[in-house]
Amino acid sequence: MKYVRMPIELESPEQLGYDTIRHNLSESSVADRKLGELKPRLDDIVLCYGDHQGDPALRAAVAGLGQGLGAGDVLITGGAASALFIIATSLLKAGDHIVVIRPNYATNIETPRAIGCDMSFIDLTFEKGFRLDLAEVEAAIRPDTKYVSITYPHNPSGVMLKEAELRAVVALVERKGIKLLFDETYREMTFGPMLPIAATLSANVISVSSLSKTYGIPGIRVGWLVCRDANLMQLFLAAKEQIGISGSVIDEHVALLALQERDTWLRYNNERIRSAFAIVKDWIGGEELVEWIEPQGGCVCFPRIKPEVKVDLPRFYQRLYETYSTYVGAGRWFEMSDRHFRVGYAWPTQDDLRKGLANISSAIRDARV
Repeated sequence: MKYVRMPIELESPEQLGYDTIRHNLSESSVADRKLGELKPRLDDIVLCYGDHQGDPALRAAVAGLGQGLGAGDVLITGGAASALFIIATSLLKAGDHIVVIRPNYATNIETPRAIGCDMSFIDLTFEKGFRLDLAEVEAAIRPDTKYVSITYPHNPSGVMLKEAELRAVVALVERKGIKLLFDETYREMTFGPMLPIAATLSANVISVSSLSKTYGIPGIRVGWLVCRDANLMQLFLAAKEQIGISGSVIDEHVALLALQERDTWLRYNNERIRSAFAIVKDWIGGEELVEWIEPQGGCVCFPRIKPEVKVDLPRFYQRLYETYSTYVGAGRWFEMSDRHFRVGYAWPTQDDLRKGLANISSAIRDARV
């Protein structure tokens, strides 16, 4: 495999240094939590190798989020990124074909690319509201296609998939005899009805999620994949064992405590997201140089500088960061034009969010040509 560092990682705020950014609008999660909020009692934890598949109680808690799942259908991983890596390296080899809905989370593209896969991209566009066209997906599937890769609520646009559309995608992959990789990290962040865990709908589906985004605890590195195909789960477990044997028993304990607080945390998240979303919507409504497709889920949006606005894009990002100490996710993080930028609105305080949005407006005007 030929590894290449991804722009989303090279330019991440933790790599730049959080102390260099005053108004951080680039984060794709709710505000980070502190360990003390969970009041963990760690003194009696034996620092041994854990269950290779993941702590049984944690797996049972994850399974309990869906209908008809058991703990055996869950593999605990080092964040969703590790789950995606395990899936790609287990199912793919150089020359294999997959269909990827783009924009997509960078790992869903770069790991198959590093393996040497042949990828057909279905590009979601602003002009079509970032909506998925099932006919395009079907047309891209070949006899040698291994899986279709999608993510909803969509990262970075926040666009949702209706349950009927999800079921139609599942029916398509079943008919074609291939797999569906469904990255549902933002599933619990929705402005309407929550989608079912996709893997509950078919053994052909592999669902991936984590505690990093919705629960605001990316520092413990706990995610999971869900799959009802027992043979595939053994393959994924073998991959996990060769990568790191098992997860951290401390991380998995903290993860279980977080899931036990799920109802309380989701109520808090929903209120924070609702309030922050209103601020962004108000800014968009008053900013004549910017437009968006209004999100229906998640905690991110993907506005763009209007195509008719003549702007020096490198200067825009430079001014935004260096002059205004404000940071957003550039379109290139998602293999899109830098006219697009991802705004994570549930991580900053409301004051920082308002100031950051005003700074975006100022930086665009500074960079007009």
